[in-house]
Amino acid sequence: MTKAIIFDLDGTLLNTIDDIADSMNAVLKRHGLPLHTVAEYKLFVGDGAANLVKRAASDVPAVVLARLEAEYRAEYALRQTDKTAPYAGIPDLLSSLDRRGVKMAVLSNKPHDATLEVVAHFFPGIVFGAVIGQRPGYPVKPDPGGVFEILEIFDLPKKDVLYVGDTGADMRTAKAAGLKAVGALWGFRDNAELTANGADAFAEHPPDILQLV
Repeated sequence: MTKAIIFDLDGTLLNTIDDIADSMNAVLKRHGLPLHTVAEYKLFVGDGAANLVKRAASDVPAVVLARLEAEYRAEYALRQTDKTAPYAGIPDLLSSLDRRGVKMAVLSNKPHDATLEVVAHFFPGIVFGAVIGQRPGYPVKPDPGGVFEILEIFDLPKKDVLYVGDTGADMRTAKAAGLKAVGALWGFRDNAELTANGADAFAEHPPDILQLV
């Protein structure tokens, strides 16, 4: 029986891609660097802000990348709720899980402060047992460390917990932690990537998650 679900954030609970793209493109434009489409950003995201910047500003020296990352974080802080919204069906899904007594957590490679802020902004009525973003000194997903933190907080065995995400990194995170990996097909990546990275099950739409609980 599923007693808890760990959710990825970007591309799983929230469609954040427009605000991410706008923020990164604003920084690139400022520095006279090529801009990218939203479709390209869907492939750039998922592995933390540093990797996003590296992919968006390829062939730029490391010292410049560090400056661009700082600018991106500042720009995103100004834009992070402009166009972002929960995917259709997500608020109802979270409310249904809450009513069933299923514990919920968020584990994201988005910077930790931004993760806390957007979760609080878009899901004010939902109680998450843990909300963890990318923190200095901690490895990003697919390292399973964040999952293990959440399992300790929930005091639950792995068999009672699902992991839901939309990228290959999410699937690898779940497998590395020994959890069942559920691929969210409404997100930023496709079935082929999720399958190749070990997805155990798929959800085409958010309500489908209820059938897996």
